[in-house]
Amino acid sequence: MTKKSLFIPNRLKPWIDARQRFRLSHAHVQMAFELGLNPKKFGKLANHRQEPWKLPLPDFIAKLYVKRFGKAIPDPVKTIEQMAAAEAAKKQAKKLRKAAARSKVSGHDSTPTAPQNEEVVEKWRN
Repeated sequence: MTKKSLFIPNRLKPWIDARQRFRLSHAHVQMAFELGLNPKKFGKLANHRQEPWKLPLPDFIAKLYVKRFGKAIPDPVKTIEQMAAAEAAKKQAKKLRKAAARSKVSGHDSTPTAPQNEEVVEKWRN
């Protein structure tokens, strides 16, 4: 059996690369993502060996996260792949809802029908 590979959107690929390049955990990647950090600029933040006054990147991300959100880690820690799968599932559900709505609308006749009860007929006349 072959496993179908998950489609990863281009906007999430830099996060996977940063996770591998800077040896970040899934929690640190999610924290940085929620903080709105740019994964392409992690190199500036991570050079704590040359500049000893800087915190290591995982510690820096954790410190910012605690300062902004007041908790140590996100409640449900999700991987980038899980986030991509959830996004794809949401998109698929939206497509199905739209298709169902389209089929529902096209199933009815587009010409208006005459009202059946007399109260509605009176409203139409006035």
